[in-house]
This record gives sequence, structure tokens and C-alpha cells, in this order.
Amino acid sequence: MSSLSEIAARLPTSKSDDEKTTRNALFKQFDPNGNGYLSLAEVDKGLRETYGLDALYNCKPAIMRAFQASKGLKKGKGGREDDYVSRVEFRMLLVYLKQYFELFQIFSSMDQGQDRRVDVDEFKAATPKLIAWGMDIKDPVKTFSEIDANGGGQILFDEFCDWAIRKNLLAHVHDSDE
Repeated sequence: MSSLSEIAARLPTSKSDDEKTTRNALFKQFDPNGNGYLSLAEVDKGLRETYGLDALYNCKPAIMRAFQASKGLKKGKGGREDDYVSRVEFRMLLVYLKQYFELFQIFSSMDQGQDRRVDVDEFKAATPKLIAWGMDIKDPVKTFSEIDANGGGQILFDEFCDWAIRKNLLAHVHDSDE
């Protein structure tokens, strides 16, 4: 089974002619009824079948966030923008999938209880790694409270993504990889 990082690396997201050709073929695979629009179910099924990834079943929150972020980016005349991803939005869907797969891996590494929530102790344990990636965390409990937008005492994946994107976490992670 491939890791989400390996999957993300294989997604054709660049604007090169080769990747555009690959992306068009991939869109056709994901669009079995040929209507030119992808539902969330078609994206999920296409990812699992094309990349043979059981790991995708566990990362539905990342797929859902990428789908929600990309649908409706390009307004057309068909009126389907609110529910589907069109061919012209497909590249951005793949770009968002890369981003959210990476964030999902980071979030999952913090989630020691594997309950899709990070409590304050799990966050404190992950703080050294976040700091090593360049995050400015002076008070882990205060930062935890800032991330926990709904005040539920647990950080959910959506809350983590909102914070990580605001703080440009992935840029810091990539900088530390070099």
C-alpha cells in the first residue's frame, strides 16, 4: 500500500503538457458516466481504484476538504458548480488533495488515540515537531485553545487545517526537508 505522500507525489498537478494529458485521462477514469462533472463519490472511488489505496478510506476528511475547496471555483452556465467538480476545476482538486493529504498525515501523527481528534496532551507531545518545522509556539496550551475553534477540548481535522493554512505550516515543513 502506498503512503499518502507517495500518492500525492503521483497526482498530475503541474501545468505541463504531459501532466495535462495525464490529468485529462485521469478525469475520464473518474467520470464513468461521462457527464463532465465529478461527485464526491466519483472522486473517492476514482482515487481508490486508480491508485489502489486502502489508505484513502481512512483519510476521507482530506478528500472531502479538497473536494469542497475545488468545487465551484469556475462558475459555468450549467448550475452544477455547487455540487460537483468540473473538468476545469480538476487540476485544483488534485492540488488540494496533495495539500490535504499532507496535512492529514501531520494531523494523524499527532492523534495518538487514533480517534480523529487531538487533545491537549497529544498536542503538547507534538509541539516539538511543530516547532522543528518552524511553527512559533511559545505556549502549547494557548495555541491549542486558538486552534480549537469550537471550544470542544479537542482539535478536529478541519480546525487543524484552518490553523495550519493560516500559519503556512506546509511551507515550513517543506523548508525543513531541504
